[in-house]
Amino acid sequence: MKKSLLVAAFVALGAAPALAGPIDSACMKAGRAADRALCGCIQQVANSTLSRGDQRKAAAFFKDPHKAQEVRQSSRRSDEAFWLRYKNFAATAEAYCAR
Repeated sequence: MKKSLLVAAFVALGAAPALAGPIDSACMKAGRAADRALCGCIQQVANSTLSRGDQRKAAAFFKDPHKAQEVRQSSRRSDEAFWLRYKNFAATAEAYCAR
């Protein structure tokens, strides 16, 4: 239910351009999905689901995907909490930005 409300909010705000942020920049630099609209969409979701610090941490995954694996497997509580927020962000971005 919470996810569908968030997606509905994104649809309502869909016409608003996303400001460039760490996720958008990393996405564009990665080249794998160098699609300005897609990267902007993912940044919009990040703005609504992640703190600025979480966004910077997640942006590092574009350059070095192994960092994501290290965080996922970490036993640090802060990494575990981040990973839950990151999974929510990823699922929301996939649902909202899928073509």
